Order: sequence, then C-alpha cells, then structure tokens
Amino acid sequence: MSTLTIRLPADKHERLRELARQRGISINRLMDELSTIALVQHDAEIRFRALAAKGSPQSGLRILEKLDRLHRKAS
Repeated sequence: MSTLTIRLPADKHERLRELARQRGISINRLMDELSTIALVQHDAEIRFRALAAKGSPQSGLRILEKLDRLHRKAS
C-alpha cells in the first residue's frame, strides 16, 4: 500500500471528513472509494471511445431510433 499526501482547502477537507463520518468509514476508506469510482469512470470512457471508434454512426443512430420507439410504446 502507498501513501498519498494531498493539499485541500480546509472547508473541503471538513466536508469530506463529515461525509466519511456519515458513511461510518474512515477518511482513508472514503478516499479509496472515491479514487476507485474515478478510475472506473475513466476506464469506462476509454472503453466507450475505443468501441465508438470501431462503430458505425449510422448503425448507432438506428439503434437509438429503435430505443426511442420502444420507449414511446412503454410510456
């Protein structure tokens, strides 16, 4: 495990401390969870962009139109 030191404004630090307290976890655990979320979002974006580069815009639009039709029927 590594140590990471970050500088935050005091008010942001206090808000994060309060968030951790409300969740019943340590601030270290909160930072671990938040960093995991950031990495998952980044990985999802990279994967999306890689798949989008391989895809067909026309095919994507057809799928979106189909989803719109299905959504209108369900409403």
